[in-house]
Amino acid sequence: MSKQTTIIGAGLVGSLLAVYLRKQGYEVNVYERRADIRKEKMSAGRSINLALSDRGIKALEEVGLMEEIKKICIPMHGRYIHNVDGTTAYQAYGKDGQYINSVSRGELNKTLMTLAETEGANLFFNERCDNIDWKTKNISFFNTTKEEKHTTQQDLIFGSDGAFSAARLSHHLQHDRFQYQQYYIDFGYKELSIPPAADGSFQMEKNALHIWPRGNYMLIALPNIDGTFTCTLFFPFEGETSFTSLDTTEKARMLFNEKFSDASLLMKDFEKEWSENPTSSLVTVRCFPWIRGDFFGLIGDAAHAIVPFFGQGMNCGFEDCSVLNSLITKHDHQWKNIFEEYQALRKPDGDAIATLALNNFVEMRDKVADSVFLLQKKIEAHFSSKHPDKWTPAYSLVTFSPKVRYSEALQRGNAQQAIMDEVMQTPDITELWNSEMIENLMLEKIKQLP
Repeated sequence: MSKQTTIIGAGLVGSLLAVYLRKQGYEVNVYERRADIRKEKMSAGRSINLALSDRGIKALEEVGLMEEIKKICIPMHGRYIHNVDGTTAYQAYGKDGQYINSVSRGELNKTLMTLAETEGANLFFNERCDNIDWKTKNISFFNTTKEEKHTTQQDLIFGSDGAFSAARLSHHLQHDRFQYQQYYIDFGYKELSIPPAADGSFQMEKNALHIWPRGNYMLIALPNIDGTFTCTLFFPFEGETSFTSLDTTEKARMLFNEKFSDASLLMKDFEKEWSENPTSSLVTVRCFPWIRGDFFGLIGDAAHAIVPFFGQGMNCGFEDCSVLNSLITKHDHQWKNIFEEYQALRKPDGDAIATLALNNFVEMRDKVADSVFLLQKKIEAHFSSKHPDKWTPAYSLVTFSPKVRYSEALQRGNAQQAIMDEVMQTPDITELWNSEMIENLMLEKIKQLP
């Protein structure tokens, strides 16, 4: 297959897509607006460590990359909750042996770029996409280092350049009835860090995702292979307790000492990081159509940017690549058919995981410390262990069930939540939670599901 293919964006999804397409026999050129992060330091404070789970792992395994990626992953078997009174609690993510992986965005991106080049893809950096001529398939780039314009004509074009995609913008502006929605939540994020101990060891539990839930905001921390933790504060932009009100490092440190005291003690560079790291926004993007004819498709965040609260943004983008690859084989490289089925399959799933991610923000910042919520999760886990064919918790449907589509996970999760809302109204539920009565009630409710 000699089709000339351009991927706009050498991020996580663009680099993985390059590997897939090379293995399918395509000539692949990847153009990236940024400099080569393998040679230049990434911008500080924008990474948000990633949670690689089963959907993303499946995609990496399909192209033989997971063994290499494992070297930069740390398994996280559950949530480690830090309460405001100093007590802690541990909540396993799923069944024994199920875990998600903490991985540095920068390190993963560097590794995938190198693996794409090893497969024979050509990567070009400091190349800004300015326009796509949809009639001639000419793509106009501007090299920001040489300050030179140039064009390239390609048979296939993929927009994989993130939430604020230049490829999508060109597609959008020159497409009749293009539907586009971007939604910002009223919360931003700031990245901080916890260094290793003097001997290089981790200062907190290594194999867990740490959460400090505080009702209207939260701090999380994910481990890195060098013994550090990348911490992210998700916090209101405006209001009495907000980024706006914390207008000095002294005020910020006082809040951390009060609300996140155990973490604050470990943050040696807090003042420097607070003042220097940016406060960034969080956006959800929904758009349609993702495709154009037999030669263009959006993929990853360019098609469906989501907030990070289910840890599925990267996994969803990797799953896009996997689905697209299966359709290349199914439709024997007939790209009109490939793109049409790709869009039909992935658009509902992209919308579903966007909704799930927004919903999970409330769970993480508030409900994980709520006794009623924790009891519900205990009932679900107990019932699921006895009837695994009848009930899989919503989190596990999304995170550990790659054969279940996101749209199906959302639908099943909503149906199960409706059942649990009734179950939790049972008198004396705290005493009866693992009783035969509750088990039979749930079995009866399940029979009534469509």
